[in-house]
Amino acid sequence: MLSIIQAAGWPIWPLVLCSIAALTIIIERLFSLRASLIAPANLLDEVLGVTRSSLPGSDVVNKLAENSLLGGVFATGLRSVIAEPRITEDAVRQSFESAGRIALHRLERYLNTLGTIAAAAPLLGLFGTVIGMIEIFGSQAPTGGTNPQQLAHGISIALYNTAFGLMIAIPSLMFYRYFRGRIDEYLLTMELATERLVPHLMRFAVRTPPIPASEATA
Repeated sequence: MLSIIQAAGWPIWPLVLCSIAALTIIIERLFSLRASLIAPANLLDEVLGVTRSSLPGSDVVNKLAENSLLGGVFATGLRSVIAEPRITEDAVRQSFESAGRIALHRLERYLNTLGTIAAAAPLLGLFGTVIGMIEIFGSQAPTGGTNPQQLAHGISIALYNTAFGLMIAIPSLMFYRYFRGRIDEYLLTMELATERLVPHLMRFAVRTPPIPASEATA
């Protein structure tokens, strides 16, 4: 591999950097997008059990926020109800939506970079091949003879860049699509969980009695 990199010339070094960056992102996302860190299976049932008769204390809510990304979303909703006993259902949903947007940003971390590498690596490889071809044909004497074997060997070396670019782009694109699918699953899980938790939390909200019609028209 080292001999191939040396033979391909300087245009292959951006591809080497892209390969290192893509591998780092893939390893980091495989670790960070585990279900235990994002949306544990029994977390919703545990929250419903803890809040069955009363709202939990701040220490319990803080532990829930540190549990996982979904736990942080639940903790945001709980804090909004605890802080404002007369909160409306729309306000609770708004707090969950705000927390969900923050969670989505954390889920999509580095994915744009990985997608950019998947799209740019073939172009960088093609660029390196074009540069190599220019150098090969530019080195040929205008009046002298051309050695076909030497020319074919030079072209094959120039194509190393294109091959290396494809070797980077294909797995990067596959993992990008895989991570996108995982994120969509997590978002659906969070949405369904919050929809189930909202009416449960509204049981603890203080209802403001409606104003009698006689007073409203007075």
